[in-house]
Amino acid sequence: MSNDTKTHAGPYADIAPALNDYTRHILFGQVWERAQLAKRDRSLITVATLVALYRFNELPFHLKFAQQNGVTKEELIELITHLAFYAGWPCANTAMDVARKALAETT
Repeated sequence: MSNDTKTHAGPYADIAPALNDYTRHILFGQVWERAQLAKRDRSLITVATLVALYRFNELPFHLKFAQQNGVTKEELIELITHLAFYAGWPCANTAMDVARKALAETT
């Protein structure tokens, strides 16, 4: 393991240093830092995609990250409500439960 991985811990640093580096430097570095979309917009897109694809393991992190990027709790709840009609009621229902828990920790 390189010194860079040791000094820059992340979600996978202990078990998958390469994936950790890709996550930190490419995904949250190069991709999220592109100027063509604001981080706020990227967060809205990401949360919507996670809900629509039923990817609820990553949703708590991205709900909180969206708030850091300027998305309000009310906007996140409205996004999920809106998706009930496009992604399906089960997706929205489960997402609301995840949001209730994740957003309670940030308010």
